Amino acid sequence: MYAYLIGKVMETEEENLVLEVGGIGYNIKVSGSVLSKLPPIGQEVKIYTYTSVREDALQLFGFLTKDDLKMYRLLITVSGIGPKGGMALLGAMSADALRMAVIAQDVKAIAKAPGIGTKTAQRVILELKDKISVEDAFTDREVLPAAAGEVSGQARQEAVEALIALGYPASDAMRAVKAVEQDDMDVEALLKAALRKV
Repeated sequence: MYAYLIGKVMETEEENLVLEVGGIGYNIKVSGSVLSKLPPIGQEVKIYTYTSVREDALQLFGFLTKDDLKMYRLLITVSGIGPKGGMALLGAMSADALRMAVIAQDVKAIAKAPGIGTKTAQRVILELKDKISVEDAFTDREVLPAAAGEVSGQARQEAVEALIALGYPASDAMRAVKAVEQDDMDVEALLKAALRKV
């Protein structure tokens, strides 16, 4: 319905934001992490939105980045994860951390979110692991030129796979490769730099 709304922050309370746009106040459900990053009352902010339509309710869910909204849309495709469950997960961990947890199959990290048990966390991993790639876990991919981004993503994926083959847990391998700041390295240089960070 709405891709995003730009307006003034009028009120904030637990899991809710009132955003005034063109003289209309919109009630938007947001996570605690979004609330903590909002500008002060009266300041303008851009909120990316998802509209949830049910028989008994029409609700807007809000996010500060397009990436969070994209991850939220993926989450609510998982059976057993509704709009509130998806919000709880993204309130407990960033979209990037969630991607890494899915790729590394880290059930414990996902199960830490309120209302998400071990079985639900396993289902999140099972249903999303084929929809998320290693490259998706590196948020800086968007600032790279397309060609450089493709090379960098491939090198990073190979470096992660090499670290896993050496016996490092997938989550540690991904964190180490992500911690290497240079994007113009070949696989060998990237792997050497990542080994110093594991």
